[in-house]
Amino acid sequence: MFRFITRRPLWVNILAGIFLALAVFSIVILSLGWLTHHNDARTVPPLLGKTLAQAEKILADAGFELVVQDSVFNDTLKPLQVVRQVPDEYEVVKSSRTVYLTINRAEPPLVEMPNIVGYSLRSAEFTLNNMGLKLGDTTFKPDFAKNTVLAQLYNGVAIQPGAKIRQGSRVDLVIGSGLGASFLVPNLIGLTYTDAKSVLEDKGIGLGSVIPAAGVTDTAAAFVYRQSPERFDAEGNTRSIRPGQIVDIWLSQERPVVDSAGSSGGNRKDSLPQEPSDTPE
Repeated sequence: MFRFITRRPLWVNILAGIFLALAVFSIVILSLGWLTHHNDARTVPPLLGKTLAQAEKILADAGFELVVQDSVFNDTLKPLQVVRQVPDEYEVVKSSRTVYLTINRAEPPLVEMPNIVGYSLRSAEFTLNNMGLKLGDTTFKPDFAKNTVLAQLYNGVAIQPGAKIRQGSRVDLVIGSGLGASFLVPNLIGLTYTDAKSVLEDKGIGLGSVIPAAGVTDTAAAFVYRQSPERFDAEGNTRSIRPGQIVDIWLSQERPVVDSAGSSGGNRKDSLPQEPSDTPE
């Protein structure tokens, strides 16, 4: 092979090298169109608002590849709806180009419930929005802390801070409405625990300590034989109470004797059931 080259004049070899280089260069240039799909450009179809299945079919028919690059969540959009595409719609690109999509998630992500108890209503709503949550129903309850969140509820049940819930969920709030006008302390003597609790709730009064006497096994069916504050003071004058305040009750297994004035014979020390303590815990 080398003798074939060396036995020829140098100028012949130089010309042969030049012709060979020109031939290789020409082949490469002529092949570029085929290698790079020159003049094989297509327009990217519009995909925004389409579902992922629809986008897959449209791109396949147009000769494009599809890759889901990212996902977001917006509860106003349909699940798996296309919210962004790269390249943009109607952009002219090579037919073999990959189109990257951002879609709306099929299920909302989980977020941690913040602690908004004690916040003002406006601050609580702002915090919920920042977490991707929505303000649900607001219930007002008599309380000293006016316009302050007293409880946070999810599906009607109190939810603890840090609990995982779906983004976009509605959180209901119990808001303090302040203290209204005062009224007479309700008489609970002789009522069952269940009835007494219902009376207090209807008047916006909180139930404080519940102190059962010895032998009480069913609190719900036990009877109130003492309450604090009592309806009457030592001079026989009626006491007043405001919504948001609390009443403590003592329970016994036996129903106390209630006289016509609404007081209980159980208020006399010789007829009181055995109490674990005179002072609410």
